[in-house]
Amino acid sequence: MPEISSTPSRLLIIGIGNEYRGDDGVGLWVARRLRETLSAPVTIIEQSGEGAALLEAWKDFQNVILIDAVHSGAAPGTIFRFEAHQQAIPTQFFHYSTHAFSVAEAIELARALRQLPARLVIYGIEGKNFAAGIELSPEVDKMTPEVIDRIIQEIQSGKH
Repeated sequence: MPEISSTPSRLLIIGIGNEYRGDDGVGLWVARRLRETLSAPVTIIEQSGEGAALLEAWKDFQNVILIDAVHSGAAPGTIFRFEAHQQAIPTQFFHYSTHAFSVAEAIELARALRQLPARLVIYGIEGKNFAAGIELSPEVDKMTPEVIDRIIQEIQSGKH
């Protein structure tokens, strides 16, 4: 297992998605692999992306990493990284949400309510196929090890 540098505040990793909608399940897939790789003091959970549930999930954490599929028009498998504690998140990236409001809108609501974690990093993986099914597209599947490596490096560097 990789050596994890710990900070006084705990780290929460949230994998977001719907595993029955193709590439929309990539956040869940990455979270499951990280759960197998990382050890305490990291907490890893899976969420559907529903806004109120996200606010509730991260309320006791100062450091959060969120992983989700995005749909921006970029090449499938493209990896995006946003620092939501420092910048607004493009709402068009997360418009595939099946909920009342998207991940980006939930983050902006949390910002307005002053309920945003001190550090909130989002990894978005550009999806290709959001139709019914449990398989990731080859382009997205190929990039999941890269996302996992980037998250592990970020944790080990002490940023979280």
